[in-house]
Amino acid sequence: MRRLLLARHAKSSWGDPTLADHDRPLNGRGRRAAPLVAAALAERGFAPDAVYSSSSCRTRETWELMARRFGGDPHVEYFSELYLAPPRGVLETVASVPSAVETLMVLGHNPSTHALAAHLARRGDRQLRDRIIRSFPTGAVAVIELDGDDWNEVGEGGKLLDYIIPRSLG
Repeated sequence: MRRLLLARHAKSSWGDPTLADHDRPLNGRGRRAAPLVAAALAERGFAPDAVYSSSSCRTRETWELMARRFGGDPHVEYFSELYLAPPRGVLETVASVPSAVETLMVLGHNPSTHALAAHLARRGDRQLRDRIIRSFPTGAVAVIELDGDDWNEVGEGGKLLDYIIPRSLG
């Protein structure tokens, strides 16, 4: 069984107009939300074995704040290719995941994270799937149990197990 956690970075800051988009950090709301989302994932048994993240400042910061809540020592890689990657690019990166990894978190950006979550969540609770189709806010994570036995089959999608958004956590 393979699980894919499609995660969008937490809320970022637009406070410094001199920063390039890639270099924008999280704002206070994002720094508070990331560990709450990680704690909810961990409590529900969805800790990643590996994390593939965009190389942006805001995705790196999001993972650093989440990691503390998971414990363990997942393998973490940062990919410049995941920064604003199209959905096909994300799928190509995921296809390279070693077979020993059972639960992978991909930490990225919209619109690709939203598009992939909506596309890959083919079964599961209809209300949760409808919520994903409508919106994938910053800090959101879709947990999908994949149908395929290999990471290069991720495009086949699977069953949506959970959809966590920061504002639902209080």
